[in-house]
Amino acid sequence: MTTSNVVSSARSASPLGTLTVIPWSSEPTAESAGTPFLMAYSLGDGRDGPEAGQQAMRAALEAMGLSVGDRLFDLETDTGINASLLVEGGSAVLGLPFLKVQCPVPDEWQAAARESGKAYLICSVRPWPEAVPGRPVDEARLRAFVSDEEMLADSAHVLLPVRRVQG
Repeated sequence: MTTSNVVSSARSASPLGTLTVIPWSSEPTAESAGTPFLMAYSLGDGRDGPEAGQQAMRAALEAMGLSVGDRLFDLETDTGINASLLVEGGSAVLGLPFLKVQCPVPDEWQAAARESGKAYLICSVRPWPEAVPGRPVDEARLRAFVSDEEMLADSAHVLLPVRRVQG
């Protein structure tokens, strides 16, 4: 089970509504600690309704230089995209022009991020109103949402390099 994390609850002021981030990782194998994932999505509760929120999310992603659904951006080679990920002390700090969040991540997520040096970010244009911040999301619900082909086609996909605080 994992828990989504609230980013902004100023839904009356923003067409994006309440933005949330949820972490999970793929199962580790003998060869790998797995893949760390983050998904950013809206609850669809923005001031102008869910459809306007979808348009606003798409516009925000395109303003960053990302496109929706047609390719995987790797920020080690795709330059000029303003996105960052800092992993330290049990948290992932995700920075996008329209979203800044510190998200608690489980140990297995951190191990996968440390090993791969990257995390896979999905920015869903489709709202997910059932995954309310602060409430656990069971594995079956998460799997159903993140494996939905229409949702995946309506998302930006980004490999983010994992940065760490230098000691």
